[in-house]
Amino acid sequence: MARYKVIDTSPRFLAVDLEKQLLPGTFEHALNYLVDHELDLRRFDARYRNDFTGASAYAPALLLKVVLFAYSRGIVSSREIERACREQVTFIALSGDCAPHFTTFADFVSTLGAEIVPLFKEVLLICDRQGLIGREMFAIDGVKLPSNASKGKSGTRADFSRQADKIEQAAQQMLARHRENDARPIESDLTAKAAQRIERLQRDATQLRRWLKKHPEDRKGAKGKVIKSNRTDNDSAKMATSKGVIQGYTGVAAVDDRHQIIIEAQAHGTGSEQALLMPVVAAATPVCTLDTLITADAGYHSEANLKALAETHRPALIADSQMRQRDERFKDQATHKAQPDPLYDKAHPKKTAGHYRPKDFDYDPHAGICICPAGKKLYQNGANCHHNGQVGTKFQGALRDCLPCTLREKCLRKPETTKTRQVMFFRGKADKTAVNYSEIMRRAIDSERGRQLYGKRFATVEPVFGNIRHNKGLDRFTLRGQTKVDTQWKLFCLVHNIEKLAHHGYAQ
Repeated sequence: MARYKVIDTSPRFLAVDLEKQLLPGTFEHALNYLVDHELDLRRFDARYRNDFTGASAYAPALLLKVVLFAYSRGIVSSREIERACREQVTFIALSGDCAPHFTTFADFVSTLGAEIVPLFKEVLLICDRQGLIGREMFAIDGVKLPSNASKGKSGTRADFSRQADKIEQAAQQMLARHRENDARPIESDLTAKAAQRIERLQRDATQLRRWLKKHPEDRKGAKGKVIKSNRTDNDSAKMATSKGVIQGYTGVAAVDDRHQIIIEAQAHGTGSEQALLMPVVAAATPVCTLDTLITADAGYHSEANLKALAETHRPALIADSQMRQRDERFKDQATHKAQPDPLYDKAHPKKTAGHYRPKDFDYDPHAGICICPAGKKLYQNGANCHHNGQVGTKFQGALRDCLPCTLREKCLRKPETTKTRQVMFFRGKADKTAVNYSEIMRRAIDSERGRQLYGKRFATVEPVFGNIRHNKGLDRFTLRGQTKVDTQWKLFCLVHNIEKLAHHGYAQ
């Protein structure tokens, strides 16, 4: 039989040159050179007061290198980062054979809020110096990710007050039953369990009352409406995603189209993308030129946003919700859509029932006649009705036709309470002198050049989020609070930009 040499994997001492573990052309080599020779870390000196007394601290350069390299490998846990500094040779080389305690890494990331913005800008300047930023088009998009917050602890102050009342009432009832049973023979372990439950209920009620006292006002959204607060992380928000409702943040990024450099990154505790467009545009303005084109998908489309962009003379292409229906290139998109996953399909049954829309009615604007899907004629009860700044003609069905109609379930959302169907056909804006920024944007994006430019947005921004989410494994934010989550999002975006530098020969 053939004989082979023994493969021995037992532990041993090896002479390792740490500097040679950081090979030119790799991410870790570019990161090491960048932190040591390019970034100004003197702003971290204000953190320490150990010039003459106290123990020496770990250098911020060391901590920054290790954290960014860990994020590039999909390692977010501070304990995992500490273990990697003891066991993985690349981490050992970057840390100089140091293994800071995991609390050191956790504190460093959590308190990086004041320093992360200058660091991000310095890396951006280096990318610009290397010719990686073209400033022809910035594509803006966002991703909704869960955070370290309990979705079950969300609600308004009224919800929390009712919960506290119920808990206190349950605790009082249990306490009364407990006192009644004191004179009866009962097993000691059952008595102890009941006492523990009463104590837990009282503690939960006390925590709710304390939270209500600390937050005397309801949280309000961008439009001034009351939105749900969260008792574990009040900066986070409930958001609807394709995988159901999450409690988390929206990470937004503006990406340059030349080499997919992230020029601005922000994390916000809101699922309303419309409210996030202008803050990102304002932050990216110093990097823009007068001709830089801003692109974004339909989630950022609103009349207010388009008006603000027009008033600042910022070229933009913001898609609307009907753009793909008007574009013949997407006529077969339905055939490529995956079937909904029944485990995550959270749609309301009435919303998926396919109720009749105004387009299903036969409307003749010249004759002023409207025929419903059942073939009945509706009567006109308003020729100049105003709704949300739009003017239109309103029709309503007759009781004799709607009540016995067999299509009520498909025509009315609440057939048990609504007697007749009403439908309105809009003719345009009520104020003819007002500028319709949405219509101007539709004409721009439907033009041949507009479609060509907007088509570049997909190839610009989608791979960036794919890299951060899939390659780097960012599937949730592990911190709490808008400042800390924003810091973590910027760190991942920094990793992406440094990867681009390494890929284009930086520090070789």
